[in-house]
Amino acid sequence: MKKISLLLFCFAFSFLTAQVNRIEPPNWWTGLKNEQLQLLVHHPTIGKAKVSIAYEGLSITKVHQAKSPNYLFIDLTISQATKPGKFNIVFEFEKGKKITHSYELKPKSKPSDEFLGFDSSDAIYLITPDRFANGNPSNDIVKSMKETSLDRTHDYKRHGGDIQGITNKIEYIKNLGFTAIWPTPVLTNDMKSGSYHGYAITDLYQVDPRFGTLTDYKQLAEKLNQNNMKLIMDQVANHCGSEHWWMNDLPFPDWVNYQELYEKEGKYITSNHRRTSNQDNYAAKIDKEQMTNGWFVETMPDLNQRNPFMAQYLIQNSIWWIETLHLGGIRQDTYPYPDKEFMSNWAGAIMTEYPNFSIVGEEWSYNPLLVGYWQRGATNKDGYESHLRSTMDFPMQSLIVKGIKEPETWDTGLVRVYEGLANDFYYPSPKDILIFPDNHDMDRIFTQMNENIVNTKMALATYLVLPRIPQLYYGTEILMQNTAKPNDHGLIRTDYPGGWENDKVNAFTGEGLTSDQKSMQAFLTKILNYRKNSKAIHEGKTIHFAPNKGVYVLVRMQKEEVVVLILNKNDSVTLQLSTYAELGLSTKKFRNVLTDEEFIWDKEIKLNKKGAYLFTTKLK
Repeated sequence: MKKISLLLFCFAFSFLTAQVNRIEPPNWWTGLKNEQLQLLVHHPTIGKAKVSIAYEGLSITKVHQAKSPNYLFIDLTISQATKPGKFNIVFEFEKGKKITHSYELKPKSKPSDEFLGFDSSDAIYLITPDRFANGNPSNDIVKSMKETSLDRTHDYKRHGGDIQGITNKIEYIKNLGFTAIWPTPVLTNDMKSGSYHGYAITDLYQVDPRFGTLTDYKQLAEKLNQNNMKLIMDQVANHCGSEHWWMNDLPFPDWVNYQELYEKEGKYITSNHRRTSNQDNYAAKIDKEQMTNGWFVETMPDLNQRNPFMAQYLIQNSIWWIETLHLGGIRQDTYPYPDKEFMSNWAGAIMTEYPNFSIVGEEWSYNPLLVGYWQRGATNKDGYESHLRSTMDFPMQSLIVKGIKEPETWDTGLVRVYEGLANDFYYPSPKDILIFPDNHDMDRIFTQMNENIVNTKMALATYLVLPRIPQLYYGTEILMQNTAKPNDHGLIRTDYPGGWENDKVNAFTGEGLTSDQKSMQAFLTKILNYRKNSKAIHEGKTIHFAPNKGVYVLVRMQKEEVVVLILNKNDSVTLQLSTYAELGLSTKKFRNVLTDEEFIWDKEIKLNKKGAYLFTTKLK
């Protein structure tokens, strides 16, 4: 009898203390400027429960039921006096049944104002984690997940790179001269195929176990911080993966766009990708709607940010990751695709909480008017304020490639770079815009340059000296290319040699690299490490001179530091320095950043070969 009573007691105790299936965010913090928190609760029939919390300084403002009986949304107010600690959320059902869930409010590790984002003093190294380095082979295959194949010979299957692989190579990345790392998403993509890239997220609070654990992610952030480097997180507010856990039990009829069509017929409408409709005074309503509401692709349902619970969920998710990882920035995918009023609120909420933080939004447009529209402080006719500090400079990326490759005529060649940079008058803050030679969705710069090494170096030097925040894709430093299959994403995201055990070539150590690859490594290392400490490049005044006979001169000046970039398309040319007299550089001593040779700025400079020349008044 005593045994039976004990068993009944143990059963009752376990039932009383059982956790609900899911509460998101899984924890929160005291001391945030915004005292409001909304919890998403998911558990069978949880919608029928009454909710209570007994914790000093914490109060329930409102409890919302969803259409699905398996959800509750709980509004909490956390006063500034609330102390960190754990407490129980009690869910009481009919007939006295209860479930309790332990929840924690953590102390903030530092004030919100001390979360510093990336800026023009940084150089960012973009990584596709699955293709960079395999630091932990034991997590290559997770049998419980939908995709379990691993095949390094296949462009679109998983190759095994992970977070630990990135952490192991921080010293290499730092020595190259980079100050920040941007990995493409490492959250769970439990999709049936093509899950390696990370943009079809199926759990916004979980690290994909094939990339590692949350502890691994935290350790990456911590080690970067120890090296005075920043971690930028790639986030996706526009869509999720079609295998996301909530797709089988959507809380509201409008949680995703075109939801009724999807639920009744298993169909969807894709976006028309007409991003100009965000600003177009003449755009038809149907075009605007299909741009914003359409699914990105079949496997990426479009989230409806006009649903206030979805909007709050996404804002809190971003803040949760900022606090959890001490992020140095966010890169927001497909920025013009979500509801643009939401995106203003999303960025505004983050920048209000963290005023010194940075967010860059992806606007894949070659029109600087469209790019500038999204930067905070823009004078937009419709009054739109994005609160977005940075956007991506696809216009200049393209013009630099064209300008260096094209023959020199009145309106082609280096004049493309000159006139493109002149568009900076439109941007509220040009130095906060992100510039790049390529990324994970574009042909690699060496391929864009038809594998011409001199032209590639000219382009890279330009990207790194402009009044911008530069980002380079992993492998640029060793001339990685995708020439065999242009525009092929799988080949663009090639494995980094040396990232896997027994690789014949190891770019991290230099073993097996060609002389050309070593030359490019040395070239970028020189410029990046100079750039790291160059106030003139970070925030200096910019002056450039109209191209003349295949020569373009760009100057950055800050107090006593002067940096001169010369792009020369000639085999040999002598520059008469009287042309640049307004700079006031006569008799100043300069050093060639790439060769360390010194000279006096006097009457002329002879350039003996085609290429990029970088001079500075900062002497060793």
